[in-house]
Amino acid sequence: MTNIIAVTGGLEAALSMLFSAQGFFLMILGTTLGITVGAVPGLTGAMLIALTLPLTFNMESGSAMMLLVSMYVGSVSGGLITATLLRIPGTPSAMMTTLDGYPLAQKGEAGRALGFGISASFVGGIISLIFLILLAEPLSKYATHLGPFEFFSLVLMALVLIASVGGKSISRSLFSGFLGILFAMPGIVAATGEVRMTFGMTELNGGFKLLPMLIGLFAISQIIKDVMEKDKDVKPLEMSTKGMFMTGKEWSSQIVNMIRSSVIGTWIGVLPGIGANIGSVAAYSTAKNFSKTPEKFGKGSEEGIVAAEAANNATVGGALIPLVTMGIPGSVIDAILLGALMIHQLQPGPLLFEQNPDVVYTIIGAFSLANVFMLFIMMLLVKPLSKLSSIPKVYMIITVLTFCVIGTYAQNNNMFDVWSMLAFGLLGFVLEKTSIPLAPFVIGFVLGPMAESKLSTGLMSSHGSWWPLVTRPISCLFVIISLVLLILPIVKSFKSPEVDEDALPELDQEKS
Repeated sequence: MTNIIAVTGGLEAALSMLFSAQGFFLMILGTTLGITVGAVPGLTGAMLIALTLPLTFNMESGSAMMLLVSMYVGSVSGGLITATLLRIPGTPSAMMTTLDGYPLAQKGEAGRALGFGISASFVGGIISLIFLILLAEPLSKYATHLGPFEFFSLVLMALVLIASVGGKSISRSLFSGFLGILFAMPGIVAATGEVRMTFGMTELNGGFKLLPMLIGLFAISQIIKDVMEKDKDVKPLEMSTKGMFMTGKEWSSQIVNMIRSSVIGTWIGVLPGIGANIGSVAAYSTAKNFSKTPEKFGKGSEEGIVAAEAANNATVGGALIPLVTMGIPGSVIDAILLGALMIHQLQPGPLLFEQNPDVVYTIIGAFSLANVFMLFIMMLLVKPLSKLSSIPKVYMIITVLTFCVIGTYAQNNNMFDVWSMLAFGLLGFVLEKTSIPLAPFVIGFVLGPMAESKLSTGLMSSHGSWWPLVTRPISCLFVIISLVLLILPIVKSFKSPEVDEDALPELDQEKS
């Protein structure tokens, strides 16, 4: 009875916040900013949300999550604009959209290509919302029965899964993940109270902060890259809105493709670390296999645009499922959202439903309304947004760098955080230059301390015995899955011929 009252009260609080004037303003603002950033090549949703985090410190937790989730939805959608008009995916998740969106735009049907993409994005978001509503609460209740060893093995499985699909090389992904864990280690050990790996620097007693790491890794590294490529300017394509609204016949011919691609995107989004780009690749390949005209794919096929855009938007809702139920981020942006919950003194994971149901329902509500706003904003602003790519890079670089420094310093009024941000930016640039994915680093940095905490708690309860990891059924299952995920790619690499990784297309999901 108490639980029902808490849920009802949380739902009422969330609805009053969502449908207030402030709530609508924050969601419209977040969605618009997300679409804008997604439409500018080089800027990413991860960068936008990381830069916005400092601005949410004094906001209520529900308001902060409304703004950030709306930015998430908008940034994934906005990438289709430049993917279609310039053959430059504004976000990596829009990579597959370039294959058919750009050829269709070159035929003088840019409005038609964008219309199919926007409509598919909306359907993908709504279908993933249905799964989010149906699965979130039951999974969170089940997760409350998991002990420390189960959580440790679950985090272990997430880290291995990210490494096995997070890049073109499992060794590079594992290296990136362990590097993230290493950078999370300095500071005071929660279990013992000892200080480790501070090298005599008192500023490191609290460890490296999450915000400087995120801003440095995604914003500063991108600034360094842009400075080195500042002379590469792109001329925008002339935009026509003709044919943007799909007809009833077009809806009926594409609805099966939309639903199938949305379901694929949702379930791939649930898997930690895979990302929206992999979801769009899987849906695109499936659509081509089921198509009556597969020869049109890559030459301006509406089916290809619909599959790619429905899937990459559906991964957003899918990725929110493990975030709100178990505190496991499904993507890099979800890792930033996880950090946002921590900054607002909220405990991510299954207890979030019990302790802060209003925040959970606010996240779900913001996701649903942001998809509606995205549909109208994209339709209204697609033409002016298409001209953003013509802004000189030097102005963009100066603006972003200023926000990076102000946002990082404002968190603790500490210059050490600013120097940390710059160092992480240089590290991120080097990692990307050497084709080492950033996603495993971030997930390792965020989940590493969680894994250590759960393992310490488990070992204390078992008097130092590691056997519960394999004697407890659920924990043993996660450990077995981790081993299989780790061994399979290695076995396949011995059976398949060597591939020149640098020749492969870039699939870095960390910026999705």
